[in-house]
Amino acid sequence: MATDRAVTQLRRGVLEYCVLALLSDEERYGYDLVVELSAAGLVASEGTIYPLLSRLRKDELVSTVWRESPTGPPRRYYALTRHGGAVLDDFVRSWTTFKLSVDHILTREAQK
Repeated sequence: MATDRAVTQLRRGVLEYCVLALLSDEERYGYDLVVELSAAGLVASEGTIYPLLSRLRKDELVSTVWRESPTGPPRRYYALTRHGGAVLDDFVRSWTTFKLSVDHILTREAQK
């Protein structure tokens, strides 16, 4: 269905920024991000998140640290860098304007 494809594309486009937003609250490990994003309906799998986190680390938007886990092997925790915070702030400003524009068009069309 065309709507499913559109929603999938929207999710892909905003997933990076949703991860940055989650990391702005506190540092997290990868699986924790998967659980949080899945609960929010963004359907993120480990196969999606870990390559994204690797790219965010390479782009210096997040930093990492290994920590011991009380229930198993050490976990890599991700934290938002100052640069990542600036990128997130820019996206939030752009998203707000973009969302208002789309809502305006969609609402106008629905009222006809």
